[in-house]
Amino acid sequence: MGHECIIFNIMNMSKGVFEKQASEILSVLGNPFRVRIALALGDGEACVCHLEQMLNKRQAYISQHLMVLREAGLLNTRRDGKYIYYQLASKDILALIRSAAKLAGMDPADFPREQEHTHLPKCDCPHCGEEQTGKNVKSKTREASRVITT
Repeated sequence: MGHECIIFNIMNMSKGVFEKQASEILSVLGNPFRVRIALALGDGEACVCHLEQMLNKRQAYISQHLMVLREAGLLNTRRDGKYIYYQLASKDILALIRSAAKLAGMDPADFPREQEHTHLPKCDCPHCGEEQTGKNVKSKTREASRVITT
């Protein structure tokens, strides 16, 4: 009887870990503004100055949510001088958000669309600086300049 109890406890611990990790991800993405950040990033990258303009929120507010997403392992970061660029850690994050929208009864045709811009006028990051001076910019830069429209 002792061995059966140990096996039962081990099985329950592994299930508890799965449930805890899955619920933590769902909890982080349960915040509507964090979903907006994920949609704004899409499959590209963006610095906070881009996110400020795309989401029309202050840097401090955005940074708080970026920190939560990063601590949950949902974001990767890249530093370029004084700028930090954020991108989703996995395309599965967008798939999860779209799946949640479908479960909520939304028509996929009503999902937010992404729209590219060549640069953001109030942004002074290297990506926008290159655009404003007429230098050739990689497609990844253009992906970073998306604006979410509904």
